[in-house]
Amino acid sequence: MVYLRVVLLIGGLLLLPIAAGLAPGGLLPWTGEAKAAEFETGAITLVTPRGRFPFKVELATNEDQRRQGLQFRRSLAADAGMVFDFGETAPVSMWMLNTLVPLDMIFFDAAGRVTHVVEDTTPLSTDIISSGGPVRGVLEVAAGTARRLAIRKGGRILHSMFGEP
Repeated sequence: MVYLRVVLLIGGLLLLPIAAGLAPGGLLPWTGEAKAAEFETGAITLVTPRGRFPFKVELATNEDQRRQGLQFRRSLAADAGMVFDFGETAPVSMWMLNTLVPLDMIFFDAAGRVTHVVEDTTPLSTDIISSGGPVRGVLEVAAGTARRLAIRKGGRILHSMFGEP
């Protein structure tokens, strides 16, 4: 009888993490939206001293999309990225929570001019990455892209949100 109680107790303790909502390995499950945000895609062109470079981007234009961003992605193509359009000009802060790949963050103003570049962000970090002033949005690309293409303050992003065709 004592043996049966011990087995039931141990069995119950083993099920406790599942009942408490813990994922295998003891990790808390992701507490974000049950359904992943869907993104429209588009094309942009980065204009730098080295030339014009086309990119295929996903557009994060609403709160759910901006909250999700590039979280949980395991890779990002060299000619791909995500544009976070805030729809207005204001200082913004980003972080790398649940973002598995290092990124370059390219902050831009309402005319598509690059105002600030942060290279090689740290995956999974909760450190705040500031725009350094008012911006319209952020372009996130694979780490190393800013250096490779000479993307820096004063560069341009061409896209229809800036009145470009």
